[in-house]
Amino acid sequence: MRRAVTDEDKDVRREVILRAAKRVFADHGFHATKMAAVARAAGVSYGTVYSYFAGKDALFHAVMDAEADALRTQVVAGALADPAAAIRQAFEHLEADPAATRVLFGDPAAGGDEFGRHLRDITDRFVDDIAEMIGEAQRQGLVIDAPPRLIASAVVGLIGHLALRPHDSGDAGTTADFVIRLLFDGLRRR
Repeated sequence: MRRAVTDEDKDVRREVILRAAKRVFADHGFHATKMAAVARAAGVSYGTVYSYFAGKDALFHAVMDAEADALRTQVVAGALADPAAAIRQAFEHLEADPAATRVLFGDPAAGGDEFGRHLRDITDRFVDDIAEMIGEAQRQGLVIDAPPRLIASAVVGLIGHLALRPHDSGDAGTTADFVIRLLFDGLRRR
């Protein structure tokens, strides 16, 4: 791969490394991932990875942040007044990117305390976004009167659990429809 000279080239190279690292971390886990494997997957030299990231910890944190931002952008964009649309977008996004699902909703203890805290922070921001949508839906009379953050935590928990187990739940659309019906209508026959 040719040397990245311009800022644009460097941004592209950084993204290539992040995408490769996401796949390697998702496939092998944090502890088994080697920087050399990330370099191979990215098609760059070992030294190039270190010129962008101080080490494996910094790289993993950058991957988590990038994936959290991508999910939040996908879910929150245009869906503040429609929790059902946000749920559907979350499942579609995670179905399209199973590696992101494993990085964001995998075992938070697998990388140690620092990564567990980071994942909890990411989850808390996602819960906050969903709680904002729930609050708006409550103001419109569309959702029951319960603490928005409690509802949002339940939604995020369902999304994370079911996204990690697509073989249990079917495709993203089917899963999203079920979660939406469950949240809006409950399990009781009407």
